[in-house]
Amino acid sequence: MNPDRYNHISEPELLDRYYSDGNKEWLGILLQRYTLLLLGVCMKYLKQEDAARDAVQQVFLKAITELEKYKVDYFKSWLYMIAKNYCLMQLRDKGKRPVEWSDGLAATVEANDELQAIKDKDQLLEWMHQGLQELNSDQQQCVILFYLEKKSYQQISEQTGFNLLQVKSHIQNGKRNLKLMLMRKMKNQVKQP
Repeated sequence: MNPDRYNHISEPELLDRYYSDGNKEWLGILLQRYTLLLLGVCMKYLKQEDAARDAVQQVFLKAITELEKYKVDYFKSWLYMIAKNYCLMQLRDKGKRPVEWSDGLAATVEANDELQAIKDKDQLLEWMHQGLQELNSDQQQCVILFYLEKKSYQQISEQTGFNLLQVKSHIQNGKRNLKLMLMRKMKNQVKQP
């Protein structure tokens, strides 16, 4: 299945299709939509790109296993919680701990600042995910392949059938459009009381 062919299908409908016929390709399409968001969440906690990429793969595997067992109604928030919990488990297993609230006033202020920074990053990642979904399919495909899958222009050209100039153009235009969307959303947020 070509995921771009199914951009018009909503998240609940993809889940319904999966639950009705058990075809994991519907899950694949759905999970692909959240790759950028999950990578951002995992980077926020794990701070290393390789560890974050591994975490996203583990989250995907966990999601597939869990969805076979029971029905999920709010997929996005459920998937976010799986990613967050997985990352916290990784940090716990490595002996790292979050800031303790009992460490005094300085730690409380630092923790509040860190919490606000995490919320800001979450919002930015959410906007990036939304912006990515708003790109035209050619730009979206090239941006995902280049930035998330770390493919070269040549590899993208071979995979998509675009020539090298088209690949470069789709990436540049997609990046510019994402930046404009993010700037617009940030500007709108500042205007709100």
